[in-house]
Amino acid sequence: MKNRLKIGDIRHFKKEVTEADFARFEDRLVHPVCSTFALAQAVEWTSRLFSLDEKDDDEEGIGTFLRIEHLNPAHLGEFILIEAELMQINRHELICRFQAKVGERTIAKGETGQKILKKEKLAKLLNPKR
Repeated sequence: MKNRLKIGDIRHFKKEVTEADFARFEDRLVHPVCSTFALAQAVEWTSRLFSLDEKDDDEEGIGTFLRIEHLNPAHLGEFILIEAELMQINRHELICRFQAKVGERTIAKGETGQKILKKEKLAKLLNPKR
């Protein structure tokens, strides 16, 4: 780890809601708005931006948790702005809180965790039979 991050650092990601983000289960449309699953992917990416800045070439980031409160819908064509703030650095784990908004409307808030591990260690964890 490069140890360049500091508590309070901010990262942003902007995502446009498309039909691919709609809430679906199997082949059935549930709601024509951004699903919690699609929102969670965008949130994970936003907090991963910290890991990308912090990791060395022989390291990789992996998500450790995601807590999301999905408060309001985001509709087709709207842009969701996600802001993640670094709250804690616990050895090799980065803890962030985030807020997702469309304009002034809060869509979601919560926390994420990303751990930075050596690629070799991560490969063993992900492929234990090797």
